[in-house]
Amino acid sequence: MDVSQYLEIFLDETNEHLQNLNTQILSLEQDPENMDTINEIFRAAHSLKGMAGTMGYKRMQTLTHDMENVFSEVRNGNIKVNADMIDVLFQCLDALEEYNTNIRESSDEGTNDNGALIKRLNNIMSGGSDEEGEKASPVSEAPKDSPVQADSQDSQKFREIKLNENQQNVLKEADRQGKMVYGLTVKVQESCILKAARAFLVFKAIEETSEIIVSDPSSQDIEDEKFDLYFSLIIISEEELDKIVNAAKSVSEIEDVIGGVLNMNDVNSAKEQEEDDAEAPQTAAAQSSVSQEKPANEAPVQAEAPQVQPAVQDQAPAPVSTPAPAAKKPAANKPVVNRTVRVDIEKLDTLMNLVSELIIAKNSLVSASTMSGNSSPAVNEQIEYLESVTTSLHESVMKVRMVPIESTVNKFPRMVRDLQKKLGKKMELYMSGEETELDRTVVDQIGDPLMHLLRNSADHGLESAEVRKERGKPEVGSIFLDAYQDGNNVVIEVRDDGNGIDTKAVKNKAIERGVITPEQGENMSDKEIIDLLFNAGFSTAKVVSDVSGRGVGLDVVKSMIESLSGEVEVKSKLGEGSTWTIRLPLTLAIIQALMVDIGDEKYAISLGSIQTIEDISPSDVKLVQAKEVIQLRDLVIPLVRLSDILDIPSKKNPEDNLVVVIVKKGDKQAGLVVDELIGQQEIVIKSLGKYISKCKIISGATVLGDGEVALILDANTLI
Repeated sequence: MDVSQYLEIFLDETNEHLQNLNTQILSLEQDPENMDTINEIFRAAHSLKGMAGTMGYKRMQTLTHDMENVFSEVRNGNIKVNADMIDVLFQCLDALEEYNTNIRESSDEGTNDNGALIKRLNNIMSGGSDEEGEKASPVSEAPKDSPVQADSQDSQKFREIKLNENQQNVLKEADRQGKMVYGLTVKVQESCILKAARAFLVFKAIEETSEIIVSDPSSQDIEDEKFDLYFSLIIISEEELDKIVNAAKSVSEIEDVIGGVLNMNDVNSAKEQEEDDAEAPQTAAAQSSVSQEKPANEAPVQAEAPQVQPAVQDQAPAPVSTPAPAAKKPAANKPVVNRTVRVDIEKLDTLMNLVSELIIAKNSLVSASTMSGNSSPAVNEQIEYLESVTTSLHESVMKVRMVPIESTVNKFPRMVRDLQKKLGKKMELYMSGEETELDRTVVDQIGDPLMHLLRNSADHGLESAEVRKERGKPEVGSIFLDAYQDGNNVVIEVRDDGNGIDTKAVKNKAIERGVITPEQGENMSDKEIIDLLFNAGFSTAKVVSDVSGRGVGLDVVKSMIESLSGEVEVKSKLGEGSTWTIRLPLTLAIIQALMVDIGDEKYAISLGSIQTIEDISPSDVKLVQAKEVIQLRDLVIPLVRLSDILDIPSKKNPEDNLVVVIVKKGDKQAGLVVDELIGQQEIVIKSLGKYISKCKIISGATVLGDGEVALILDANTLI
């Protein structure tokens, strides 16, 4: 069987298990005696081992097996958790992450067997009181008990499988060759979502050492998930039963595997079963006759009945009792099975593109209806209904694409722990808002910028424990990662209680490197000086290390955030700390926008950045340092005449009132002067690619209902 079709599932689940292991081992470091955490780590390692084994990744399987053995000893109380064990376990996770990366890139785990790590794990094992630690693992003992439990009817389902003549001949030939015939009944966990995938992996594991003759249900029904929790197999093998059972049980989410040796006399042939089915009514009548004629023998007849009845009932042509439970069980499990579905991101992108085209078609219909001027009330009503449906469809697709940033930020506590040891500083990471949702494409790309900011806070921001103590601060520095939704944007803040940014040191470094001249430095504000940190290759670190000092980091942060139509800004106070604020749009595909006229051209401004729209008299416009401003509700707001910025002749007379769109970026505001307002419209953002990449004020374009193309203004660059 080909397992390549399950590769994506394997990779996704491996990522989940690795993240869970990172989180649980961090918790274990804080509370080494917590048995719930220890059991969770054991289960995750066991699942990883089984998944890797069934997919054929032996190196990954070996490493996770040794990790599992260590925690088996911990569970049994033979080994105590200590700092050295934690360090080794984290190194194991890094090795597993490397395997996973290799598999994702090339479908191969690589050639690194991590012998040194395995040796260290074995050393940990030998330090326990039980020298045969591997034998203490419950996993290796489980198969010894599995062939027993013959009392359970469900566990012996393999004895009910009917074989046709060809299958019987195959078994007879195997018996002549001295091969063993086994029956297996596999039970899948009730919580399992992908039962068919788990069954397939069981097939794969068994086929490495055995030949599967028949399955019940059929392989096609199993693939279609037309089975409850059990499926049974009859196999031929030269291996011991325990080994085969163990291989099947190594698959994740397999609750139990029961096996037994089959003799040819134990096998039900289809022909014999048909004859039994035909004789069943006669047998029942005969039993009834006997019970009537010989009441004294009623008890013995009833005692013998259970030996015959199950075989007859299970194969009867018109059973009464058996189908009922079989029909009910799948129905009970159906809500659990169908609650979630894994979907390729490319399919979601295709769906989003189709919704985008639908919105463009809707806008065209609205435009055509408006231009005709004679639309009936019925047509207008249907257009309104269509607009409502497309809006709901867009919102639904967006909800499907939205994922919590938790998957990205959960790896940072481990990173901060490693930085703490590497830098020799005491620090603690506090996170909030992990449930905040972003578009999947944004979440996938936000990890690296956040990592750079956290490393920057840990290395440059926080002081050493000695310095913090001298300044009257707690010895343990604090780094905060907060995420929250603000209108149509998501805000992520990284802040620390460290030294803050020394603007004088930054300015001197910039002058030294020739980034600015001394004259320019004298006229620069603190914000402008801090923004110099985002220049490529710029760093204030005196020593280059593997953490910082190469000037690569903040420039990457800015470029990546801007590529996502976001912005990043810094606030800092010397001696108290710094706050790095990232503002990102919820979606990059479809937005609500305000359409405006500037001269003879139409432009769009995202509603997410608009505060208010004002009608301003020309007499209210003042000059401050040769720049136009207005005073609005005790605030002085600079004016930006878009006709001048875009070099488009305005249609407005100088004496006419100004139409001013007030936009906001963080705590700063600006007034964009436009000629006319067209109205609010749902637009589809189309990228202009490399053609106008240097024009920062244009973030994209959209197709209007009349087929005209309108450019989208990036208000953030105008403030």
